[in-house]
Amino acid sequence: MNYTDLNIMKKILFVCLGNICRSPGAEAVFNALIKKNGLEGELFCDSAGTAAYHVGEPADARMRLIGSKRGYDLTSRARKIDPNRDFDQFQYIIAMDRQNVRDLMGIARNKNERKQIFLMTDFCFNKTYDSVPDPYFGGDAGFELVFDILEDACEGLLRKMQNKV
Repeated sequence: MNYTDLNIMKKILFVCLGNICRSPGAEAVFNALIKKNGLEGELFCDSAGTAAYHVGEPADARMRLIGSKRGYDLTSRARKIDPNRDFDQFQYIIAMDRQNVRDLMGIARNKNERKQIFLMTDFCFNKTYDSVPDPYFGGDAGFELVFDILEDACEGLLRKMQNKV
């Protein structure tokens, strides 16, 4: 689906460093919530990275495996954020950690675009986390933790968007 053609009220872009672990995981979790709640015509999400390390690659195999075990389909391909397009198309640019926030603030073209940038863990409502840690160099437990955090934060994000918090 090409998001530039969509006439959807709210569009969310999840962002991490390479766009192969955390942000595609957030995209998959949020897409599952969109579908579960019948909000396909109201919400749209995508993911991107602040770096071009993995452009065109699928999500990390470990992320896809653990996501699949939890019922998520990680099908997107990595891409680098395009500030000239993405800040215009997405109302919410949600970073996985504080470094991603700083990187996004650095590429935002003005103060209005900086207001579109949020930290993913600010939406957590069951537990408090400082960030979504990068699991890339760790084992399965890190990927499980990432999904635990993303499930909590995505639920909180959806509640906020529906004004239920």
